[in-house]
Amino acid sequence: MRKILLISLLGFTFVVNGQEDKTQTTLKFEEVFGYLQSNYVDEFDGAKITDAAIVAMLKELDPHTYLIPKEEVDETNDKINGSFVGVGIQFQIIDDTLTVINTIEGGPCEKVGVRAGDKILKVNDENIAGVGLETSGVRERLMGEKNTLVVLSIKRKGEKEILDFDVRRDKIPIYSVASAYMASETTGYIKVTTFARTTPAELVEAINRLKSEGMKNLILDLQGNGGGLLDVAKIMADEFLSNDKLIVYSEGRAQPRTDLIANDVDSRGKPYNPDKKGSFEKGKLVVLIDENSASASEIVSGALQDWDRALIIGRRSYGKGLVQRPYKLSDGSEIRITIARYFTPSGRFIQKPYEDGVDAYRDDYMNRYLNGELMHQDSIKLPDSLRFETLKLKRTVYGGGGIMPDFFVPLDTTEFSDLYKDINRAGVINTFTVSYVDQNRESLKKQYPNFEDFRKNFKVEGAVMDEFWALAKTEEIEYNETDYQTSKKLITTLIKARIASNLFESSKFYPIFNETENEIFIRALELIEGKTISQLGLDY
Repeated sequence: MRKILLISLLGFTFVVNGQEDKTQTTLKFEEVFGYLQSNYVDEFDGAKITDAAIVAMLKELDPHTYLIPKEEVDETNDKINGSFVGVGIQFQIIDDTLTVINTIEGGPCEKVGVRAGDKILKVNDENIAGVGLETSGVRERLMGEKNTLVVLSIKRKGEKEILDFDVRRDKIPIYSVASAYMASETTGYIKVTTFARTTPAELVEAINRLKSEGMKNLILDLQGNGGGLLDVAKIMADEFLSNDKLIVYSEGRAQPRTDLIANDVDSRGKPYNPDKKGSFEKGKLVVLIDENSASASEIVSGALQDWDRALIIGRRSYGKGLVQRPYKLSDGSEIRITIARYFTPSGRFIQKPYEDGVDAYRDDYMNRYLNGELMHQDSIKLPDSLRFETLKLKRTVYGGGGIMPDFFVPLDTTEFSDLYKDINRAGVINTFTVSYVDQNRESLKKQYPNFEDFRKNFKVEGAVMDEFWALAKTEEIEYNETDYQTSKKLITTLIKARIASNLFESSKFYPIFNETENEIFIRALELIEGKTISQLGLDY
């Protein structure tokens, strides 16, 4: 029989084979802890080693059952809820100084006049410049209770005096839709980075806006999207599927089978509007995935693939087919326990194996790379037992270890060089572009009053590259002409895209990067605007 573990700290209570067995479990732990308290050579942190014991215990179960320390719970839940309370800035620490990259539209800092490029020297009279400030320290000082006051002392270019701003903290949205734009006259592109509570509303707003701009086809980019909430994945898939179609089902030892169906009810039994149609049930649809697309991303892509609604393009996804539920612990920490497995509509279970332990599980990406899977589709060997059929056209799809794309796009490493790797490792492109925009913001805005002007006319050459290499030299990066010619297009495209995201808004990175460097996007655009989807008979 399976062992059922019920944990309460510090007094563990265990039920083994349905019988309480304190001799083998609770008593053993208490004995060890007691001996340590009485006899260990040094003083020790009891809470710390208790957490370590829990972490080690959970690693024996599966890679997605884990402990969240209490100091990380709020940050984790902020991402899920799609908002946090703060002052509303995007920032970077440059030369040991907190620098505003952009203010969030409608946020507290924008309302009082804080600008991109401002350098925050003090927070509530506490000096934070030149003291080794880290990102965690920024969160501690700028986040807090709603409506509480924080005073920012700012050094602004062109101003002799330090400027003080009284900022009242407020709810700040965390956007899931990172970019939405027209990739051609008829094809829209939407990049979704996570599945938070606000994601469905953001997605619908983006779809409706692009429709008003002439969108007939849609590229939904889930590359690098590590997932999020199961219910959100259901709602998002529902935007593309018509009534009564199964989207995903889950079941576990203590969890009966639960079916999530288009325009039905969510997992809590809350009904959806049965008359509501999805915002993009008609039109050619392509979904982009890669080896970092996981969980909710796989639920959406798996459902759309199984119903022959979308073409899946890219590389085999991560392979997470387990459902977690959070449980709060008495000290404020949180434990996420795997309660069920989920299956795509055709019955595929896409969780990759984890029998060899957590460390081996986490090495899977490197193993895929070393095995050549990321570059060659025929390196992926799957048994016939993992073969399934789509529900309408009976196309072959596979379970086990992720979602297999309909069209494979290899990872392009031809532009990688030792020079590029050194630049990337040192973060030189990001540091340079932030500084460059800060120093040239007014002249850039005057020369390129809108993004399209910048996109068409800005060139990464001449003085721009001279400044870039000067900065790279300070990071002890040695210029190599052969390596630069290998990586030139990649490096200059990233510089241009990062300048655009700093000068205008973060979403402007994608139109520039996708056009020449996102091989999966480039292939998707070719397929969606060609005859492939029609020839396959996909539902659009």
